[in-house]
Amino acid sequence: MSQFTEDKIHSLKRRLLQEKGELERRVHDNGHFGLAASYRDSTGELSGIDNHPADAGTEMFERSKDLALLEKEAFRLERVNAALERMDTGEYGRCAACGKFIPAARLEALPTAIYCIEHEPRQEPSRNRPAEESFLSPPFGRTSLDEREGQNGFDGEDAWQIVESWGTSNSPAMAESGNVEDYDHMAIEAEENDGYVEPLESFLATDITGHHVSVVRNRAYHRYMAEHEGVPLLEPDELE
Repeated sequence: MSQFTEDKIHSLKRRLLQEKGELERRVHDNGHFGLAASYRDSTGELSGIDNHPADAGTEMFERSKDLALLEKEAFRLERVNAALERMDTGEYGRCAACGKFIPAARLEALPTAIYCIEHEPRQEPSRNRPAEESFLSPPFGRTSLDEREGQNGFDGEDAWQIVESWGTSNSPAMAESGNVEDYDHMAIEAEENDGYVEPLESFLATDITGHHVSVVRNRAYHRYMAEHEGVPLLEPDELE
């Protein structure tokens, strides 16, 4: 404590007591961030089973936010109380981990500090990951056949592509591919041929006898010609 005068200690203690009072007031004045009210009371419904699932989802989000705010304030209050207790025991100003003096500038900026910078636990990044990541990674990992040699059957990825073709909330800016020009090409592997294997099959047609061959000048045909695939002069690109 030699780095601080008595007046400085009293000044820091006043700041801590003031912060403690503000934290306790914020927690109690609004009913623990609204958590004191039941779900039914907060929604105004007779039952928690609502006719509008979106309303229930909004309320669930708000409750999650309230819990996070309450946890944050409780953690802050715990730090304040720990600092005040160390003041009473004469340990304030020394790192709780190594016992060295905490720099005065750090305590001025953060009176609740009970650790030096080197031993501050909050500097250690959390390695806890959501359980969903191990279940969902890699994408379609449980149902994908892509990694199995010789397998090309219908799998989970194909099922998702069918569902995705009906539309999602994504935009071209959020598409899996970084080179998306329109909404029609946003799906996973949207560049794959749909209904045919070779591009040639999508614009060559025959009559019912299979003898008269014609060319359908669709997008695949123009791309085929532009990229000089196959026979360069498959058919003149002009109307006769």
